[in-house]
Amino acid sequence: MRKINDLTSWETYEKKLMKRKGFKKLAEKNEAKFELVRSLIAARLKKNLSQKELARRIKTKQPVISRLENMQSYPTLTLLDRISKALDTKLHIYFR
Repeated sequence: MRKINDLTSWETYEKKLMKRKGFKKLAEKNEAKFELVRSLIAARLKKNLSQKELARRIKTKQPVISRLENMQSYPTLTLLDRISKALDTKLHIYFR
């Protein structure tokens, strides 16, 4: 069995991935989507909510939340607004 100290950190693995042809371009293309998903998961966990409870609060089903968090589907602004209200957070959408 491998020891915990023998495991590769995410930062090390990410650096290795970025050296692969095409991966960096793909990562940059999807960065906004990753950030959206990360912030959604972080906000949900900060409120100690399960996917099922968040889904109940926005009157949908748990698989909808799962697909969002796994980037298998992308939310509408209306859904994002409902989620932000259920999480008691502010929704900010902007261009940089």
